[in-house]
Amino acid sequence: MLDAFFMAIGYGLCHQMPERSFFGGGYQLPVCARDTGIYLGFALGLLVLALLARKSRPQDLPHWPVLLVIGVFIAAMGFDGVTSYAGLRESTNDLRLATGLGTGWGLAALTFPMLNSQVWVHPSVARTPHGVREVAVWLGALVACFVLVRWGMPLLGVGYPLALVVAIIATFAAINLVFVGLMPPFERRAQRLRDLWPALIVANLLTVLELAGAAWLRSFAESLL
Repeated sequence: MLDAFFMAIGYGLCHQMPERSFFGGGYQLPVCARDTGIYLGFALGLLVLALLARKSRPQDLPHWPVLLVIGVFIAAMGFDGVTSYAGLRESTNDLRLATGLGTGWGLAALTFPMLNSQVWVHPSVARTPHGVREVAVWLGALVACFVLVRWGMPLLGVGYPLALVVAIIATFAAINLVFVGLMPPFERRAQRLRDLWPALIVANLLTVLELAGAAWLRSFAESLL
């Protein structure tokens, strides 16, 4: 039953090839190694940024050196994916995980200020990560997260795929929350976390619809083949 649930969550998001996926507690993870990195990288990246920002709510994008690093992360994943699918070279699950994690980490750094800008009544005119120390901590945390995801989380057994399900939902919900925040009833309405619940309900409803819609599209496409 749990196996069917995990596969259903990732069905519309990923090819779910066993040889390109990790396992936890005897269960295949909902998405492949690369996508595992993207979703866990995004969710953990948001958490790290929130800790770095402390009580501030930075709404400005990082400075250009950090944006350049993010660009390198995304380009590395693109290069790994395109060249391996084209048959030019062989990739590995560890490399897929690493490049996916870097991409998710970078996308979180781009989403975090947009999220703050749209949902909070008084976002801060600030950036995160900002300064040499913060950027070093941010990059160091990425390395630590790779170690955690690759060797620590498999020790959780079935908790590993469950944690990934949470990360997938959190990723979609966070991005949806940016768009929900564009709607007048929700735009810059929250002063505290508890004020976010109406917007979060809408964002999570959108997430359910998106996951279901993606699964339907894959099922429909496969029925045509």
